Amino acid sequence: MKRLPLVPTLVVGIAIAIMIGLGIWQLQRMAWKEALLAEYRTAVDRPPVAWPVVPDASALPLYRRSSVHCLEVAGWRSSSGRSASGASGWVHIASCRTGAEGPGAQVVAGWSQRPDNPAWSGGPVSGIIAPDSNALIRLVAAPPVAGLQPVQKPSPEDIPNNHWAYAVQWFLFAGIAAVIYGLAVARRTRSPMSA
Repeated sequence: MKRLPLVPTLVVGIAIAIMIGLGIWQLQRMAWKEALLAEYRTAVDRPPVAWPVVPDASALPLYRRSSVHCLEVAGWRSSSGRSASGASGWVHIASCRTGAEGPGAQVVAGWSQRPDNPAWSGGPVSGIIAPDSNALIRLVAAPPVAGLQPVQKPSPEDIPNNHWAYAVQWFLFAGIAAVIYGLAVARRTRSPMSA
């Protein structure tokens, strides 16, 4: 009977241990994400917060009510989105100058059926803080600015919590690697020794 190959066994063993570790890490992240989502679900019921001049990525006040004074709209971007009634169309996001140091504010001014920039040039806005892919956070105006309709209300339910699926995936990878390596070693030990 041939001996178990040391280096390949060590490499496969380390790879399997890493995959199991990644699965455990995803389970830990799942618990963290569930706690975070529970906090976000209660955020809208808490008192309003001041608009963060420079958002802290590790402690974003998501789904809290807030307000900002848009001194001037520096630019617009539009993306596909839904109105509060569920209709498809365009969500209009204003890049606002606020007069404070920092990046200013991204304001979801409202929804319309066309991608054309709204005529709004700024002013006081209140609403709910939501995640933003470009600037960490944005203020979803409620009510919307003049001439636009309300957008679909931001919800923590839109944040995926798929860490369980990732954990299962890593555990499956580890199991498959162990089975494949076991079959390879079994085949090697059964094959006749070459002369």
